[in-house]
Amino acid sequence: MVRIAKQSDPKRLRDLKKRINDPAYLASAIQRIAQTLTNELYLGAEIRNGQKQQ
Repeated sequence: MVRIAKQSDPKRLRDLKKRINDPAYLASAIQRIAQTLTNELYLGAEIRNGQKQQ
């Protein structure tokens, strides 16, 4: 399967380039990633241990 790249949005790219240099934004982004990973690991552990009912 061949993937075709979407057209990039110059305004969005400029915004993201500004954000990546903002320490508060980076801290928030890292926190969101850590929380997501923690939730996924916890959920996976619950499922493996049979504690999660669907």
